[in-house]
Amino acid sequence: MEIIGAIITLIGALFIFLGSLGLARMPDFYNRIQAGTKASTLGTMLSLLGIGLIHLEWGGKIIILIIFVLMTNPISSHVMARAAHRIRVNLTQKTVVDKLEEKERTKLKVKK
Repeated sequence: MEIIGAIITLIGALFIFLGSLGLARMPDFYNRIQAGTKASTLGTMLSLLGIGLIHLEWGGKIIILIIFVLMTNPISSHVMARAAHRIRVNLTQKTVVDKLEEKERTKLKVKK
């Protein structure tokens, strides 16, 4: 069971590495958040699962941690992206559609 746990932990570390690579390579803040969040969420969950397989007595605590990471990581990145959009952090030149901007314009037209 320790070998399987070690392999899963290594795969989790690989996802975390790929997420950090995405942070360096993506063109704008919003893409960086997306790359970092998805990879770090999966990487952290796999690493915790691997540790849980190595130390079976920690199983309950590991499950609670995985649920916590699964719930908080995407929510926190969403909040950061909305805050960045609100303070007008620039999108990359390659961005074609900004659905949040369109939604906000629609709300302003309805209020007038």
